[in-house]
Amino acid sequence: MSQRFDAIVIGAGQAGPPMVGRLAAAGMKVALVERKLIGGTCVNTGCTPTKTLVASAYAAHLARRAKDFGVNAGPVSVDFAAIMARMKAVVGHSRSNLTAWLEGMANCTLIEGHARFLSPTTIRVGDDTLEAERFFINVGGRAVMPDFPGRDQVRTLTNTTLLELDALPRRLVVVGGSYVGLEFAQLFRRLGAAVTVVEKAPRLVPREDEDVSDAIREILEAEGVEIRLGSECIRFAPRGAEIAVGVNCMSGEPEVLGSHVLLAVGRRPNTDDLGLDAAGVDVDAHGYIVVNDSLQTNAPHIWALGDCNGRGAFTHTSYNDFEVAAANLIDGAARTVSERIPVYALYVDPPLGRVGLSETEARAKGHAVRIGRRPMTRVSRAVEKGETQGFMKVVVDRNTDAILGAAILGVGGDEAIHGVIEAMAAGVTASAYTRVVAIHPTVSELVPTVFGELKP
Repeated sequence: MSQRFDAIVIGAGQAGPPMVGRLAAAGMKVALVERKLIGGTCVNTGCTPTKTLVASAYAAHLARRAKDFGVNAGPVSVDFAAIMARMKAVVGHSRSNLTAWLEGMANCTLIEGHARFLSPTTIRVGDDTLEAERFFINVGGRAVMPDFPGRDQVRTLTNTTLLELDALPRRLVVVGGSYVGLEFAQLFRRLGAAVTVVEKAPRLVPREDEDVSDAIREILEAEGVEIRLGSECIRFAPRGAEIAVGVNCMSGEPEVLGSHVLLAVGRRPNTDDLGLDAAGVDVDAHGYIVVNDSLQTNAPHIWALGDCNGRGAFTHTSYNDFEVAAANLIDGAARTVSERIPVYALYVDPPLGRVGLSETEARAKGHAVRIGRRPMTRVSRAVEKGETQGFMKVVVDRNTDAILGAAILGVGGDEAIHGVIEAMAAGVTASAYTRVVAIHPTVSELVPTVFGELKP
């Protein structure tokens, strides 16, 4: 069967459904093609399930600390099956709500199946061919599975398959000491698993400043997470019921044993089976679809949104891609993705909220900088909550007083960072920020103070 539409959206991640909503509301006949689960990574295997698990792990952690607050909680135990059931219920609720919205939308046809381009204006889904004047590709990404020696001899997990476990790992070895790996490492440690993190680099989350990396390591090690850095000999081998993970050829124990292994060493775009050659759409050496600042590919009637375009790897950047593309196409705007300020969070506990440039990045770009820093031990709200790990840090251009970036590693850091995000978006200078009157007692109230304590 052949059908024709005004627009076809391929992929129902964080950009696809809202794009369908805007296009359909504008009177266009739209098809949304999804090969597996509505909601993409965020709803099904990313933000929603992991933050639900983080919440359960935090509850267990806080219960164990009850005596610190004068509360007798008794022996603390974890019901892993109940925790996973709660996570799946939250995910299912989010996905079903999104699906119901799309199914009830006028001008929208929801099609299940794998889309492949036959030509620049035609795709095949199963036995059907679909034609359209415009295409929006929102196919997301998946975990990288490096060809480490011995990987084919053992079972390894990804961020997706880890969510399918029906029993708590006895010892989890996490290969990859960055955002995804560290989040899982801490939450599974709090749920009761022994955890070792194996990282090839000389420090955790090497994208961050060294003081941030060091503080995160201290937080995790204080909870019993073993950290193995400089791991140049990552390899796998079966050891009876265990999995041996090679770590280091130079110092320390040469390998660690685990009952389960999580590979968290990066992501790759889901672009290798879309027939992009038939559409004439260019991809780069890593498989990301090449787009301009307006998210158009080299074929102007085809846009790429979200993780598959290499212009951002977060739910919020994917959603902003939709906003930019929709505003330009429907509202006649001239928005670009280069206008947005980089923002993200790392959801260890306490979380790291980040905006703009790190100190290292600012110096590398030639800025003369001033730095403001305050430990969370000097934040009243953190002291009152009994959560004083971490610190606040701001980076300011010495010559222009422009705010270049900030990192808040501490309780509420993922929320408190938004004051700096909004100030940067509005062009507020560091000295102007010091005049902000904030609510006491909060974590956010100390951000103006940090800007008032800048040092060379």
